[in-house]
Amino acid sequence: MRLCKVIGNVVATVKHPAYHAKTLLIVQPIDADGSELGASFLAIDTVQAGPGDTILVLTEGTGVRQILNAEPATPIRSLVVGIVDQVSLG
Repeated sequence: MRLCKVIGNVVATVKHPAYHAKTLLIVQPIDADGSELGASFLAIDTVQAGPGDTILVLTEGTGVRQILNAEPATPIRSLVVGIVDQVSLG
């Protein structure tokens, strides 16, 4: 599970059938303070997140495919599973 910020949307007229009717987001991994960590990547949105939202992204392909009831060979690796309201360090 990774903490990320939504930085944009992706629109594609031609894509793998596994992505049909799914919203794709560009997400940037961040730390608890909001600082960027590493490269951005694509994730399927299941929670109606939008640009600027802080989110939780599951990046373990097998778990993602199980949640989506997808075939094992489906090329999906990242899934937005929650919108974060607040991050506190204790």
